[in-house]
Amino acid sequence: MRVAIFHDYFDKIGGGEKAMLTLARALDADLFTTNLRPEVLTRLGEQRVRIHDLGPLVLSAPLKQIHASGRFRMARISGYDAFVFSGNWAHHAGERHRPGVLYCYTPVRAFYDRREALLSSLSPPQRPLYRAWSRVHASLDRASVHGVDRIVAISKNVRQRIRRYYDREAPVVYPPVATSQFRFRELGDFWLSVNRLYPEKRVDLQFEVFRRLPEERLVVVGGWAPGDHSARYVAGLDPPSNVTLRGEVPEEELVDLYARCRGVVATAVDEDFGLTPIEAMASGKAVLATNEGGYPESVRDGATGWLLPPDPEAFVEKIRGLDDATLLGLRTAAETQAERFGEEPFVRAMKGILEAATDGASF
Repeated sequence: MRVAIFHDYFDKIGGGEKAMLTLARALDADLFTTNLRPEVLTRLGEQRVRIHDLGPLVLSAPLKQIHASGRFRMARISGYDAFVFSGNWAHHAGERHRPGVLYCYTPVRAFYDRREALLSSLSPPQRPLYRAWSRVHASLDRASVHGVDRIVAISKNVRQRIRRYYDREAPVVYPPVATSQFRFRELGDFWLSVNRLYPEKRVDLQFEVFRRLPEERLVVVGGWAPGDHSARYVAGLDPPSNVTLRGEVPEEELVDLYARCRGVVATAVDEDFGLTPIEAMASGKAVLATNEGGYPESVRDGATGWLLPPDPEAFVEKIRGLDDATLLGLRTAAETQAERFGEEPFVRAMKGILEAATDGASF
């Protein structure tokens, strides 16, 4: 079975990029994308996957997103038995590439559940433009998704959104983590946060937590891609002196930070699923996450970490009450839980779905 994978862009490192590289390696698939930055692959140490660049994009939002949709809508790739679409815009290639499976991280939140929140964050002159763009592009989004043969959700949380916004059913296949790459080294003197610097990740909440904990340290890893909506948010962040922003780091350095931290803090708004908790648990570390979205699907409250309300004081009180013995006591359960979300279950499930798609079988 020859498989082609379409993925939005490769100008940043995230869970979607890692998942599609894993699938491409396992299936010996070709990967088609836009805005390819070779340094991203270098940082990941990726040399095996055949990646084809459909071209650069305009970098200012929302022109970047509109341009990406057009790139995929105009794509004409032949000679494959099945196609996988990954991201918010790649499924615009779906109508002309069949049978096709959309691996859905979420219906575009800027069009649906986060639309009003984003509108309120804009200046009054920007709001009419955003309303017009989101209304038109949401209509194109729904039409494009309905041209895809099958949808797979990355979590139960996302499956509910797919039902609500697309009126489609979708099995859940959790995204993969290369758990064997992670290790426990020590219980260090800093907490770790790994996320893109987007407003919905609530990095500002993390800063407030550690502003109230001057005796603790937080290291934040992650950046944002050119043309994303986060530049103004990042510019307005005011980290306290005990918070270090590391930006994007090589994969080996990230693994080392997981291995040496005290635990991981994850605070996203209604997170789609979240790979950071899995990577933390694979490193034998506890996770402190907001009790919403996909986090409860991976974090076992009290056993591999703690699920907390999105309130700074709740995190402050929990961190103050944790000692080395408590954190070390979670190590075995955390490592065991992480194995549920390894690469092998993901690849096996996706192979089965693609084989069924080529045979024309239903889910």
